[in-house]
Amino acid sequence: MIRGFLFLIGFGISVAGGISMIAYLNLFATGMSIMEFVKFLVSRPESYLLPIGILLVAGSIYLSGTREPEFRDDE
Repeated sequence: MIRGFLFLIGFGISVAGGISMIAYLNLFATGMSIMEFVKFLVSRPESYLLPIGILLVAGSIYLSGTREPEFRDDE
């Protein structure tokens, strides 16, 4: 239950961060260089949403809390 909740929260956060990253790509049309763009992204708090969301999704998938899957019987 907790893993599903973390997955959905992480997915939503990463979507919000990805949309803001795509929206900021319009700054290249104004003549901004790549280094200026990276400095701008580091200064914006929305740019941290994408990696945080990806970490939450990956953590909810890979950290199960048990050593063996529950659906398998001991053979």
